[in-house]
Amino acid sequence: MEERRKSSLNLPAGMSKPALHLETLSSSFTSLPKTPSPSKTTYSDRFIPCRSSSRLQNFALVEKSSPAKEGGNEAYARMLKAEIFGTDSPACQGSPMSPSKNLFRFKTDHSAPSSPYSQSLSVHEGGVAYEASTPPKVPRKVPKTPHKVLDAPSLQDDFYLNLVDWSSQNVLAVGLGTCVYLWTASTSKVTKLCDLGPTDSVCAVQWTREGSYLSIGTSLGEVQIWDGTRCKRVRTMGGHQTRTGVLAWNSCILSSGSRDRNILQHDLRVSNDFFSKLVGHKSEVKRKPL
Repeated sequence: MEERRKSSLNLPAGMSKPALHLETLSSSFTSLPKTPSPSKTTYSDRFIPCRSSSRLQNFALVEKSSPAKEGGNEAYARMLKAEIFGTDSPACQGSPMSPSKNLFRFKTDHSAPSSPYSQSLSVHEGGVAYEASTPPKVPRKVPKTPHKVLDAPSLQDDFYLNLVDWSSQNVLAVGLGTCVYLWTASTSKVTKLCDLGPTDSVCAVQWTREGSYLSIGTSLGEVQIWDGTRCKRVRTMGGHQTRTGVLAWNSCILSSGSRDRNILQHDLRVSNDFFSKLVGHKSEVKRKPL
């Protein structure tokens, strides 16, 4: 058999059989030195620390058990067992009676008498105690009868006009026809502030935030500033073509709206009548109702 296998080899001319040397592949690789590559880094899957060897107590990460908390947990556990298994269950022997039968119910017990003071359950060291919550807030009572009735003749019934305003100093300003009257609530004293004359009428009144100055809008499109304490006119500003029915203060800035569909912004610190004009209304400017 060996002679047949040797004869089956086809060798080129000039090559004898003893000159043929076959070396295995493994012998050539064993001669090479095995050196690890310096650029290759071995990574592990993940790092799981050992909690027993960690010093968590040095970083205040371990919660220390307190006797008060442990006692509260025991009281809560006894009450929870009583609610789930019942008070007659062997697991609840020695546990206090549950004070509430509605702990795990979504419906209120209408058989119990209603009270404005509800009771909330709180757990202490010694057991279970009751703690009354704050009573509900009583709604403010609005009287059905007026406290004071004032005569207001010639008071115009117009949706676009603002003829009544109450100041922060408890003084009421009312525009009646061509005059403006001040009523002090503390003394019930009535003072006539001004009279615009037969050709003009009052369309709006507005106090400043401090309650010391009063702005008056007239039917001729003017805006007048009056000192309510001395009853003296401080300034008159124009700019509107028709009546001024809306006034609003913001510190030293006064905004006025008119039937001419424009809003003017007046600054009392400058000499000009207005420094800004807002255009865009399609009808007379009115105040948004509260």
